[in-house]
Amino acid sequence: MEMIAPEAGRKPDSALRRGVFLVPATITSIGLLSGFYSMVSAVNGHFEVAAVMIVIAFVCDGLDGRIARASRTSSQFGVEYDSLSDVVAFGVAPAMLAYSWALRPIGSLGIGVAGLFVLCGALRLARFNVQTASADKSRFVGLPVPGAAVMISGLALAYSYFELDSPRTLCTLMVPITLALGGLMISRVPYPSFKTVKLEKRAQVELVIGMMVFAAMLFAMPQLTAFLLSTAYVLSGPALLLRGEGMSAKVPVLRPVTPAKSPDANGAAATANTARGTRSLRYHQPEHR
Repeated sequence: MEMIAPEAGRKPDSALRRGVFLVPATITSIGLLSGFYSMVSAVNGHFEVAAVMIVIAFVCDGLDGRIARASRTSSQFGVEYDSLSDVVAFGVAPAMLAYSWALRPIGSLGIGVAGLFVLCGALRLARFNVQTASADKSRFVGLPVPGAAVMISGLALAYSYFELDSPRTLCTLMVPITLALGGLMISRVPYPSFKTVKLEKRAQVELVIGMMVFAAMLFAMPQLTAFLLSTAYVLSGPALLLRGEGMSAKVPVLRPVTPAKSPDANGAAATANTARGTRSLRYHQPEHR
């Protein structure tokens, strides 16, 4: 039987590889669309649905990076796309929920409070991207943006769970809470990071019991569970300060960008840089997404 030789330079698993690369981006896209649908639901008055969509975006945000690192398909494109998705899902969407659900009665002041939350979230994400290389892997500098977003959605779910109906009290409480969340995001308060936790070092029985308790609570009262978990994480930062852990060290973020070297007259440098950049985008896989 005549054998057909494969095309020169073509990898047999190239199509499969491209498909694997699309998995993290697809999960990020689902999180982004969940944030968009949360905004639509908040505008239409479906506040519980809006809160659930933020939680779904939170789950997607936790999955995409882990899948990318586990499958070794991390890329700079994925990092940038994830940051843009976070601005929408954890910055704009929770701010829209807070305004439509609680801050609308105070008019322009409510718009300003919600706008400050969006601004602090964007600044927090920008600072995180700049400090990723030099940051402590066991601590976050300031409240992570997903944590602040889930806190707002947890409050909305708890309000629905207890069937409360006090718009004036709700508005009075949500103004300082929203401002406090924004302040914690851009602060240097240390927050625990679970990226360095290794499950194999934990006792298997304790881990199984903890997961069973969490699953039971999530099944029996999901709204209250989301509220309790988000509140516990938001308070964990101040708790670390009370235990004696100091503020995170200052790291400069406003550094000038080094200008690229100009190519020579023949354009040889530009051609070489373009070729190296193309190879880097195709084959380079950074460790952290």
